[in-house]
Amino acid sequence: MTATVETGATVRDPRAGKNPLKIRNIHHVELCAGNAKQSAFYYRKAFGFSQLAYSGLETGNRETTSYVLSQGKIRFVITSPLTEGHAHTRHIGCHGDGVIDIALQVEDADYAFNEAVRRGARPAVEPHDAADQFGVVRRAAIHTYGDTLHSFISYSDYKGAFLPGFQPAEIAGQSAGLLLVDHIVGNVELGKMNVWADWYSSVMGFSRYITFDDKDISTEYSALMSIVMSDDNRLVKFPINEPAPGRKKSQIDEYLEWYRGPGVQHIALLCGDILSTVSQLKANGVEFLTVPDSYYADLEHRVGGIEEPMEEIRKLHILVDRDQEGYLLQLFTKPVQDRPTMFFEIIQRKGSRGFGKGNFKALFESIEAEQAKRGNL
Repeated sequence: MTATVETGATVRDPRAGKNPLKIRNIHHVELCAGNAKQSAFYYRKAFGFSQLAYSGLETGNRETTSYVLSQGKIRFVITSPLTEGHAHTRHIGCHGDGVIDIALQVEDADYAFNEAVRRGARPAVEPHDAADQFGVVRRAAIHTYGDTLHSFISYSDYKGAFLPGFQPAEIAGQSAGLLLVDHIVGNVELGKMNVWADWYSSVMGFSRYITFDDKDISTEYSALMSIVMSDDNRLVKFPINEPAPGRKKSQIDEYLEWYRGPGVQHIALLCGDILSTVSQLKANGVEFLTVPDSYYADLEHRVGGIEEPMEEIRKLHILVDRDQEGYLLQLFTKPVQDRPTMFFEIIQRKGSRGFGKGNFKALFESIEAEQAKRGNL
C-alpha cells in the first residue's frame, strides 16, 4: 500500500505498519522550568489551560514541584527541581526551559519497555509501580534524541486526578479552544536526521510519513531537512529536523547552539477555529511571528477558496496551505522562553494531513527576521 504525499514522493502508508509497542496516544508532555509555579501561571493565563493537579512539598514530594495543566485532550506537566543533584536541575542548567519527557500511554508498560529495549532503545527508567489511594499505575522510560525521554504509562482503573503522587488542585482557565497535540518536532544535529528516523522505525515501529529536503525548506540564507515519523494510526507524529548547509545560520543551528544539543523544537496544538483561538491568544499576550503582507497578495490564487474570511486571515497573519486532501491554517509563536528554543504552532486542519509545505518560505523568512534581531542569523 502506498500514498502520495506533499513532496510528490511515494512512501509507504504508515497505516500498513504495525504497532509493536502497543502505543495508544500521547499521555502528557513534561516540561522542565526554572520556576514551575510562574510557568504554570503563564500557560493558564496566556494559553487558556486549566490546572488539574499538583505535586510538591505539600504532597510529600521533596524532589520536584509539578503542575498538571489541561485543555481539550492536551496534558502538560510543568516541573521544577527542588534539589541540586536532581536530573531536572542538570537539564535546566544545560538547556534552559524545555521538554524533558514525551510520555506515551501504552497497553502494557512492561511489554512496551522490554520490546523497545530489545529493538535497540537505551533504558532510562525500569518498569515500576506508582501507587496511591486511587490505584496503581505502571511506568517505565527510554531515552530518545538528546536528553529527551519517552515514558511508557499503563493503567486500567486508576481513579486519581492525574497520576500517583499528584493531588487535585483545580484552577479553571478560560479555554482558547485548543484540542490536542497534533505533532511534536525534534531538532537534531547535522547528519543525525536519518539516524533518528531509523530509530523511530526500528524501535517504535513508526513509518516515514513525509520527507522534506533543503529544496522544500529553504530561503536565500538558510535551509533545513525534515522527516515526519508517524505511528500506524497517525495519532502520534514526530517530525525530525536537521540543519542543511546555507549562507547563514539556520533556525536549527540557532536552536542547537542555545539548547546545547538536540531537543524538542515545537509542539503543534490542534484547534477547531483558528480565528477564534489566535484572536484570544493574542489578546492574552501570546507573541506570534508576523507574516509580510506580500504573502497574502496571491494567497487565494495559490490555495483556492477557503471558508474563512480572507481579511481575517490577513489581519491575524495566519498561514494557509492546501494539498490534495484539503487545506490547513497555521501560525507559530515566538519562543516562549528567553533562549530562542522551544515555541508552539497553532494549527487547524480542514482535510489536509500535511505540514504546510507551501508556507515554509514565508515562515522561514519570518524566523530569520527574528534571528537577525537576536544577532543569530
